[in-house]
Amino acid sequence: MRLRPSPATAARLLTPVVQALCWSWRIDVRGAEHWERSRRGDRPIVYLMWHDALLPLLWHHRGLGIAIVVSEARDGQYLADFATALGYRTVRGSSRRGGVRALVGARKVLEAGGSVAFTPDGPTGPRRTLKPGFLVAAQKTGALVVPVHADARFARRLRSWDRFLLPLPGARIRVVFGAPFEVAGGPAGLEDGLRRATEALAALVEEAAV
Repeated sequence: MRLRPSPATAARLLTPVVQALCWSWRIDVRGAEHWERSRRGDRPIVYLMWHDALLPLLWHHRGLGIAIVVSEARDGQYLADFATALGYRTVRGSSRRGGVRALVGARKVLEAGGSVAFTPDGPTGPRRTLKPGFLVAAQKTGALVVPVHADARFARRLRSWDRFLLPLPGARIRVVFGAPFEVAGGPAGLEDGLRRATEALAALVEEAAV
């Protein structure tokens, strides 16, 4: 029988361990000018990242009050607790459970001028396949979309659907930001936004390879 700790137990026992691991990493940032330019403006931001790169990207953006969309499933609670410990706000929901509620919550954050991080292939995949909900949220709120990716040398890939990236102690991590873009109105705007997001993330995957 497979035993799994409760979210409360996991938060109490694992969060300090994971934070200690994260402090050991050496992070190299590329394309930081894109990030800084988007943050200097007065528009809300949608951060777009693949699910497998979530851990180093959560660590790199900690303490900024970004909201992150997480699954309502039990595993999502583990993530929500860790993200909260790093200073994130959480919006609960996913493509399978609570998806509409998650998008409504994300739109409220963006309409208030905040930032939201989306993993458009989560929480169950297919791996690195875009689901378009984030585009609708960006289009309706006038948010800038900022694609970002991370990879690491000296790391493991878990045997999960996304091949989750787990950098090991002392790992060298490369975080790469793409140029911000906006999603124009109407179906054509959504189609163009999907194309730009797909191309941007594919380019970042190659550039982030350590």
